Amino acid sequence: MSIDLTPYFEKYEALVEKSEEAFNRVKAAYAECVKCEEKCSDCCFALFDLTLIEALYLHQKFKEKYKGAAKVELVEKANRADRRIYKIKRKAFKELQSGRDEGELLAAMALERVRCPLLNEKDLCDLYDYRPLTCRFYGIPTAIGGAGHTCGKSGFKQGEQYPTVNLGAVHSQLQQISTELLRDIKSRNIKLADLLIPLSSAMVMDFDDVFLGVAEEPPEEPRPKRRSRKKK
Repeated sequence: MSIDLTPYFEKYEALVEKSEEAFNRVKAAYAECVKCEEKCSDCCFALFDLTLIEALYLHQKFKEKYKGAAKVELVEKANRADRRIYKIKRKAFKELQSGRDEGELLAAMALERVRCPLLNEKDLCDLYDYRPLTCRFYGIPTAIGGAGHTCGKSGFKQGEQYPTVNLGAVHSQLQQISTELLRDIKSRNIKLADLLIPLSSAMVMDFDDVFLGVAEEPPEEPRPKRRSRKKK
């Protein structure tokens, strides 16, 4: 990739810093309700996607940290998770087409469990310092589209009022950074800002200039012609 993503990563990291501050404020005020602790991996099985800027950031940090056999092992885990997620989403799409209620379908998908490829055998994250925002907010009350959610292991009680993170607003800010990036590099595909990418896919995808819409797909080399055998 020939594009310098540093300015956009800095904007993303500023958003990460704000998310950490928000989590810590809630944790300080409701210490008895926030049950997050080392080796608690409940959030590591949740099904969620990343915006473009998050996917690019995680991909870059993964490439920087892992090489050789360790990288190969994690890529294999990512591919297994990817296949599982694809099957879940394909099944959900078919059910939606057949007339199943969308709200009911989304609720069912929220119960799906897929082990994150970055969760190691010690129940620790192999890329913890660079984990996505969804992971960072898990454990405190959040809301998206008017629907509230919190970790099932937390002590927050349904029906009571708590400080709540608006994930819709967070997603909009992530989408804005993605849009700025695509506009600045003059991408031919500004719609990439709307793309949602599973974490497992972000680890292994090739985010090259062709993908980002600033270079043409190289033409396929013509296949060599078979020599016809002369009849004797």
